[in-house]
Amino acid sequence: MSEFELNRRQAMLVGGMGAMTLGMPGMVMGVDQVDGDGNAKAAEKSCIFVLLCGGPSHVDTWDMKPEAPDTIRGPYNPIATKVPGMRINEMHTELAKLTDQFTLINSMTHPGAISNHFDAMHNLLSGQSVKRVAQGVPDDLPYMGSFVSKIHPSKRNIVSNAWLIKCVGPPVFCAPNIGIGGYLGSAYAPVFIGSAQNHPAMDDFAPPEIYDVGDRSRVDQRRELLGKLESKVLSNDDRGKDWAQLREKGYDAMTRSEGRDAFKLDREPVQLRDRYGRHPLGQNLLLARRMVEAGVRFVTVNGWTGQAPHETAGPPSSSWDMHGGNMGMGNAFGTGSYGMGFCLPRLDQALSALLADLKDRGMLDNTLVVVTGEFGRTPKILTQLPPGRQHWPKCFSSILAGAGIAGGAVYGKTDKLAGYVTHNPVRPEELAATVYHALDIPLNSPQNNSGISRPITTGKPIMELFG
Repeated sequence: MSEFELNRRQAMLVGGMGAMTLGMPGMVMGVDQVDGDGNAKAAEKSCIFVLLCGGPSHVDTWDMKPEAPDTIRGPYNPIATKVPGMRINEMHTELAKLTDQFTLINSMTHPGAISNHFDAMHNLLSGQSVKRVAQGVPDDLPYMGSFVSKIHPSKRNIVSNAWLIKCVGPPVFCAPNIGIGGYLGSAYAPVFIGSAQNHPAMDDFAPPEIYDVGDRSRVDQRRELLGKLESKVLSNDDRGKDWAQLREKGYDAMTRSEGRDAFKLDREPVQLRDRYGRHPLGQNLLLARRMVEAGVRFVTVNGWTGQAPHETAGPPSSSWDMHGGNMGMGNAFGTGSYGMGFCLPRLDQALSALLADLKDRGMLDNTLVVVTGEFGRTPKILTQLPPGRQHWPKCFSSILAGAGIAGGAVYGKTDKLAGYVTHNPVRPEELAATVYHALDIPLNSPQNNSGISRPITTGKPIMELFG
């Protein structure tokens, strides 16, 4: 039997079982690790990446300039926090109690002239400062979740890389390679879970179908039949044994309950669900915590806070694109769906609950939490009414917590008007390198694709952030 014939037969035998994990987005598993009793070991480091789609205003949230003119500083006041000298927006009453658990970066920046969501998200998520339209620049860069799922795939879950929820609405809010895994391939793309019409804050939230094994008895029968065929055809071939092991991994991933159970949020205490907030951001962060517990390695959470109850229309995924009347989005400082008076309290509630919950469960040491927009907002408030701010890539703010991040510090600095970085600029490269370092992803191991060797990032981790 030729090598080609053997490989083709192997592929046919495992069809629908082990091979299912090879070509479906986000569904690549590592070699299972168990303890002496056959139980799965505790999950390795994971990341919950909260993307505040649209780009929140840094000068109104975490890099406030109270001494600046009214046309710059806006209507809000900073409040003292648990960490002396660290001051944040007055609506962050709960986060103010937890500032010792996270580090605030106020010097994020896009070096290039990027002012649109599409390219800013692409650079942020890929960890590269590139202008995609430039001649010779590859347009197939994978994003951080794809690299994590390739290098450190889940050992306990059929999903390694997930996205809650996929950006919807105008395509400008979706990074170009969000669903394809870049040059790594679709197997490393995220599994999208939920939508604006189906999210975990809804009573009838429906989990993704990938965890539905259908008729369990038929799956068991197919497993037994494949095992008999393999024992006759492949028993004397080492490669056949490898395929048999792959099939068993696929079966285990399909039938293991913890992946499906993560979506049963009704098992959580009512008080805890209320603490996160009964809105899309709150319940998606709770679901992200449950998915990390179930072995998912990288969960991106869309920072959509939902629709304001007094409005009949609101942003489907981009709560933080607060242009004001310039684009018909209402008062950026109001309580509408595109207003900080509505969005900031929900972010404060949900993020503080997540950090406290992770710490209470002993998960914060192994779970990196990143909260960021794709860019910031213009220091000067737009003069049209109602007021708002335009895109501003020169500086913005991010929060990092867990997985070795020391917490209780502010890194980087901007000028007195929050317009430009003056100390310790952090490009997408440095942020990505810091994420990889926190997750024990080797930075000096180029990824190969079609004979091309590319580094995972050209940046270096910010070691000052780690305790």
